[in-house]
Amino acid sequence: MAKIKITQVKSGAGAPEKHRNTLKALGLKHQRSVVQEDNPAIRGMVFQVRHLVKVTEVEGQETNG
Repeated sequence: MAKIKITQVKSGAGAPEKHRNTLKALGLKHQRSVVQEDNPAIRGMVFQVRHLVKVTEVEGQETNG
């Protein structure tokens, strides 16, 4: 399955609680990046906080070893 890299580019401070909770659910905090599966649920969360994040597609498969 495809993966996307989600990077928080703006602070969630001062944003509505719903947006802060979405950032937390995505695994984002303090201007960091995460790699998530590209599926409709994740895309919906990204759409909700699109003004706070940047999304890029991850090329190839990542391996841990």
